[in-house]
Amino acid sequence: MFTIHLYNLKFFSYHGLHEEERILGSEYEVNADIGFTHSEKIISIHQTVDYVTAYQVIKKQMDMPVHLLETLAQNIAEEIKVIDERIHSVIIRIKKISPPITSFCGNVGVTYSINL
Repeated sequence: MFTIHLYNLKFFSYHGLHEEERILGSEYEVNADIGFTHSEKIISIHQTVDYVTAYQVIKKQMDMPVHLLETLAQNIAEEIKVIDERIHSVIIRIKKISPPITSFCGNVGVTYSINL
């Protein structure tokens, strides 16, 4: 069993429930863990899950505004799981770096996981 990690991916996107979030946008950080099975020694890119393809899925979803981070995480995970039939788990973590909350210092986020 292997896990491909894509960590600290930075995006500027327009997700959010409030109109101002969809107009002004915000910074996001995405982390993905993609678990897959392979029984032989891996010596070729064709024997593993292509992290470039996984990144392209994440980027595409980050460019498509949705109202909720939960929806976004589910969309990313669902699309990643069909990349390769050997994928057995996907964990997506999304942080909104500076949420528009009065007197708030920090970030907010969600984690979503699929086990197949």
